[in-house]
Amino acid sequence: MKFTFTCKKVPLNDSIKEYAEKKISKLDRYFPKEADAFVIFAVEKNNRCVVELTIRSSNGTLFRAQEEDPDGDMRSAIDGAVNFIDRRIRKNKTRLAKNLRAEALTPDVPAEFDVVEDAEFNVARTKRFTVKPMSTDEAILQMNLLDHSFYVFRNIDTNEINVVYRRKDGDYGLIEAE
Repeated sequence: MKFTFTCKKVPLNDSIKEYAEKKISKLDRYFPKEADAFVIFAVEKNNRCVVELTIRSSNGTLFRAQEEDPDGDMRSAIDGAVNFIDRRIRKNKTRLAKNLRAEALTPDVPAEFDVVEDAEFNVARTKRFTVKPMSTDEAILQMNLLDHSFYVFRNIDTNEINVVYRRKDGDYGLIEAE
């Protein structure tokens, strides 16, 4: 696995880097080809450690986790992020392999790691609505007026379907299809 480390408001020492490489390398067994791991270390208010881990498989599938440790223990946050991705892969390994058809995950995971999967995703409700052309600012305003966490709209500048969403940090994000 190839690693890329980034630090925000915290110096990176070698012991943390080595610990992260050792823990994240355990996920290698799921990927038949070399994957890329992007790790962001940050320290936020009240000495809270945050680790954001993104793994991109050779076929482009992304796995992402963000873990925080309120006690300031970076190793604990690393463990949490790795465990989150491991659980997510194990829970969905059959569905991922079947749907992606590109061997994103190796099919021969040991039996002790088998997890009972849900048979299907339960779609509780389907909505249909007219997508109106508007600017990004108008879409954010409409999302806030509806008190939703995201809003689908047609971008008036590009005439493409976009999504705006509210981020955990209070800012907004924009998703543009390629």
